[in-house]
Amino acid sequence: MSIQGSTIAAAPPPMPSRPPPLSVTAERLSRLAPSGRPEIITGIADGFDRLAVAAGVTTRLRICHVLAQAAQETDLFRTLQEYGGPAYFARYEGRRDLGNTQPGDGARFHGRGIFQLTGRANYRRYGALIGIDLEAEPDLAMHPDISLRIAFAYWRGRDCNAAADADDVVAVTKLVNGGRNGLVERRRLLAVAKQIWL
Repeated sequence: MSIQGSTIAAAPPPMPSRPPPLSVTAERLSRLAPSGRPEIITGIADGFDRLAVAAGVTTRLRICHVLAQAAQETDLFRTLQEYGGPAYFARYEGRRDLGNTQPGDGARFHGRGIFQLTGRANYRRYGALIGIDLEAEPDLAMHPDISLRIAFAYWRGRDCNAAADADDVVAVTKLVNGGRNGLVERRRLLAVAKQIWL
């Protein structure tokens, strides 16, 4: 039997694949923070979906809150290290609440990573949670993948999902930052994130 002259249509070409609606991609992160450094944005996008599930970041609203906080803490994905120098980091020197008990701890354990991990005790704690000795090598916290792992461990450990589910940016900010630093910018970034992911 010949198909010549048949009215059977050829299969349509495959549609280009689109990322799942919860997917955090470099393109979407660039829409949230257009001035972000490509290596930071790509590093976050590469690991976000894989690591988010373990932290319970599985809804669009939670994703929006995580990314709004991350964008603000990293100066719109432009840095994974707190701005300042030795004089500025002296503010952390001798801070027992941060575990900074040895001379030089203030500068050595200044803010790094997506959520600006600060203090010897936090480097020790979150390093142990993710299986990396951050206390011995604090600069590892600036690697995008490691930074993301720290941020999700912190998010889960501080039970930020409950505040995100309530869409309470003030509560999420207090959990992530300890206060209300940059609250206006965090609100703005949350609104932008909602336009992208909701």
